[in-house]
Amino acid sequence: MLWCMNALLDPSQILQTAFAFWNSKVLLTAVEMGLFTKLGRRRLTGTELGNELSLHSRGIKDFFDALVAMKFLGRDGDGPNALYFNTPEGAMYLDEKSPRYIGGILTMLNVRLFKYWHDLPEALRTGQPQNEVKYGEKGIFEALYEDPVKLEIFLNAMTGLSRLNFEAFAAKFDFSKFKTLCDIGGATGLLCMEVAKGHPHVQCVTWDLPVVEPIARKNIADAGLSGRVSTSSGNFFTDPLPKADLITMGMILHDWNLENKLHLIRAAYEALPAGGALVAIENIIDDARRENVFGLLMSLNMLIEFGEAFDFSGADFRQWCSQVGFKRFEVIHLAGPCSAAVAYK
Repeated sequence: MLWCMNALLDPSQILQTAFAFWNSKVLLTAVEMGLFTKLGRRRLTGTELGNELSLHSRGIKDFFDALVAMKFLGRDGDGPNALYFNTPEGAMYLDEKSPRYIGGILTMLNVRLFKYWHDLPEALRTGQPQNEVKYGEKGIFEALYEDPVKLEIFLNAMTGLSRLNFEAFAAKFDFSKFKTLCDIGGATGLLCMEVAKGHPHVQCVTWDLPVVEPIARKNIADAGLSGRVSTSSGNFFTDPLPKADLITMGMILHDWNLENKLHLIRAAYEALPAGGALVAIENIIDDARRENVFGLLMSLNMLIEFGEAFDFSGADFRQWCSQVGFKRFEVIHLAGPCSAAVAYK
């Protein structure tokens, strides 16, 4: 009887997950090599594309055809004369020339996080970060803040992934009762720009560290939104937050431990008027902690990156915000695993 029951169990999910790093490394390597950008709108044979990427002949067919089988490349025909081309998704999201490029975060995954996740067992046993600091180097943000050129490249590279969530927020949230918005940790100003484009009655300010402000100001001017979106700067652990009807924090709270999370929530409460709202845009974990796999994995990533930092559920957010005085709450799904957790004063 036990043998019969065991014969009905399927190990495919176990094996698929165990070998998933193979798929991941193939895609991340293709992005790092600039494969999708070099291909562009062209159709090339494997030999032609391999030569442009300086690949050895041994791996060309396997590498490109694996990408075809995973639906990241298209291919016309079979054999040595077959032509490879970008899928619509590849052209939109993986070609650096596309305004919706998301390869920046994929490059960071490949260059940084892939090797640091190897030390997940140590992170789980010690609770300590496994990033550059572990090896006596400066943390990623500390190093970036010392180099404005690299900082701008990094922030612009990260906008691709955020754009999907911020566009959804601008489309789904009810802005009718709010006249002013301040985005805390606003980086390039993307969230404010998306809201400003869709809601002309909302005056927006993007607020970040002084070293970041010129980058945001430049991007806002390039978008022709200088009259609608302004910039300001400060440190949210030492300075009061700007007053606004609506305060947003996009991927900010998960960077910190509970004490610092509560500090930021309290600072937002103090800056809001009655009827104002705090919005945390994050990979909000479902309250039962059973469904949002990406949100749970992101929380493990915060362990690897920062140690005590962690992602959270809507119920967690509600509990913390209640402690400082917020009265009403909701969670609005945005895109993929991301949601907006909203607390109303």
